[in-house]
Amino acid sequence: MPHLDRLAWPALARRPGAVLLVPVGATEQHGPHLPLTVDTDIAVCLARLAAERRPDALVAPPVAFGSSGEHQAFPGTLSIGRRATELLLIELVRSATESVPRVLLVSTHGGNADAVNRAVRVVRSEGRDAKAWTPGWTGDAHAGRTETSVMLSIAPERVDVSAATGGATAPIEELLPQLERQGVRRVSANGVLGDPAGASADEGSRLLAEATGRLLVLLERWIGRPVP
Repeated sequence: MPHLDRLAWPALARRPGAVLLVPVGATEQHGPHLPLTVDTDIAVCLARLAAERRPDALVAPPVAFGSSGEHQAFPGTLSIGRRATELLLIELVRSATESVPRVLLVSTHGGNADAVNRAVRVVRSEGRDAKAWTPGWTGDAHAGRTETSVMLSIAPERVDVSAATGGATAPIEELLPQLERQGVRRVSANGVLGDPAGASADEGSRLLAEATGRLLVLLERWIGRPVP
């Protein structure tokens, strides 16, 4: 499964039908028990799992910074804002489509959704073949059972289970207005939106497998040929 950054340019020139999977994540707090790289780690993992099944897929280096202003009250969060994220992705896709015919943004941070969707609309209006995809997991919104389970599957050594505690457990629809106005810390002192209780590596592996299956279906429908 080739990573784009590990190839020399002639190797890429020999792959004229490649699709480039660009993991789009963030560097932001994920509660007291998960690393700042959760969104990026998950995006990279999903892109890699899909590329392992499709020889025509390449994995780009991840975009590890995004629109995370709602988490800025927590140390370690590095946000470049919505507009900068949008512009970065527009220019990245413009550049990438000079080398490959298709680009898929594998986006795993909800705060990036607006920037990602706007960027895709812009580049598609220019005739570039780009799409965005998210895993579409339901459940708690941030650093709860879902993300904790997935990280226990991906990198258990980076999960501090002893520090895992619940945060704001109200539905995200109820929390969103205050969260958008005043940030996550005003609704959750520990930065968790949900409850990591019950998280497990087995559940995380199942979630990853299901999401990878959905991603492969999208690629097959888009590219027009099944997994070789």
